[in-house]
Amino acid sequence: MTSLRNQDQAAAVYTLAEGRPVQDPTTSTVLRGPTVRGGGLALLEDTQLIETLAHFPRERIPERVVHAKAAGAWAEFECTKDITDITSANIFSEVGKKTKVLMRISTVAGEKGSPDTVRDIRGWAMKFFTDEGNYDIVGNDLPVFFIRDPIKFPSLNRSHKRHPQTNVADASMFWDFHNSNQEGVHCLMQLFGQRGVPASLRHINGYGVHTFKFGNPEDGTFKYVKIHFKPDAGVENLTDEESVRLAGEEPDFHVKDLYNAIEKGDYPTWTMYLQIMDPKEAENYRWNIFDATKIWPHKDYPLVPVGKLTLNKNPDNYFQDIEQAAFSPSTMIPGIGPSADIMLQARMFSYPDAARYRVGPNYQQIPCNKAKYVYSPYQRDGPGCINGNYGSDPDYVRSSFRKIKSGPADVAHDEWVGRVSAYSSEVTDEDFEQARDLWKIYLDTKDDENFINNLCGHLSKALPEVQKEAVKMFAKVDEEIGKRMEKRLDELSHIGPDHVKAPYGFMAAYGGGY
Repeated sequence: MTSLRNQDQAAAVYTLAEGRPVQDPTTSTVLRGPTVRGGGLALLEDTQLIETLAHFPRERIPERVVHAKAAGAWAEFECTKDITDITSANIFSEVGKKTKVLMRISTVAGEKGSPDTVRDIRGWAMKFFTDEGNYDIVGNDLPVFFIRDPIKFPSLNRSHKRHPQTNVADASMFWDFHNSNQEGVHCLMQLFGQRGVPASLRHINGYGVHTFKFGNPEDGTFKYVKIHFKPDAGVENLTDEESVRLAGEEPDFHVKDLYNAIEKGDYPTWTMYLQIMDPKEAENYRWNIFDATKIWPHKDYPLVPVGKLTLNKNPDNYFQDIEQAAFSPSTMIPGIGPSADIMLQARMFSYPDAARYRVGPNYQQIPCNKAKYVYSPYQRDGPGCINGNYGSDPDYVRSSFRKIKSGPADVAHDEWVGRVSAYSSEVTDEDFEQARDLWKIYLDTKDDENFINNLCGHLSKALPEVQKEAVKMFAKVDEEIGKRMEKRLDELSHIGPDHVKAPYGFMAAYGGGY
């Protein structure tokens, strides 16, 4: 992995941040006595020294609460299918249309310096720079999530992170949360299967996870859709043993692999697919289509290829292009809208709010986030304003001094008649059905043994009473899973904790970006 190149450029004149040319960037202005060997007193008048030292501790913006460790690249999306019959979205306006994209793929739990070959969900965040504004897809490399109630979101993440007393990852805390919130069993089945540790970021799927609306505002029609990206090079994964070894030997393995592939011109590509459902079908479909813990089986709603994504350029500077990037599922364009998934609704607030805290209230003006065409005079001032602040344009709506044009309407809104009430979803047998189907696939593909080993390797670190409750949960999926878990946990208890081959670290949470 290399980022240093010979640059045939004229030597630049070094200056301070305010532009003053400086003779030597290594010198400090000091008062030195005639008898004190090597000593001296630094002076406050030394602007170069003060500016250098003052900037240094302010170089880091707050780390993302989740998804801190990531690889990123610039990309191009090409529309390959005419779907103007279901959406007016600009990126699908014609076959062959190309759109610039910023891509960020992350682990979830670990800090920025953590190893990236852990068993974890990978965040999948994309920013399309379209002619009608930015469009973000902020999902994961697994098609489902652990929860469907947004109030649980902070608790989920805390249970997967460090223990508040010991400050280390805690398997008992992790499994205690899931034992008490069993709607996530389908996602756990996915995560502890073969796809929990990808061989590289070039070989993972990407999913929007939620249900979205694609529509034509002019005629008021829309379809419900699920978004999928599948790697043209195929899905490849690591074993636990391989992932543990790489975590120690090469903790930045995935980041380097993606960077080097792009640098040598081996551009990773994905095909974008949609599952498309008519709103009338949603009313009687066997699954709640707004539940992020559920999939739409492909036999019911086949994948329709609509585009090609190609990662083709590494960032010129990681901090500038990737660290400051902000993604949110609320960033949509005409022709695409949110569904009634309350997890999605909550994320549409939480992600921009995190960006305002982490990067600043004008984060949309930073080049990596800036839309192609923007005129928003009612959102101005604040720290980091760099867009001219709209000069003398009126900063209030419906001014008679500056006329503005209207944009297209939103995708059709739902009609609701209901009552405001407290809500908490309950776990029913329906929450185990898709996990049960996945277990049958593991049996058919001979992945069942790996799944049991992956699962028990992590669970064996939890307290015995927590282990028992987890076994009960998976026995609801299939009694055979519970029996095999009991047997494997008993074997591991006799081996001893120092010899348990368990994943190196673990965490999973939601969304691809913040």
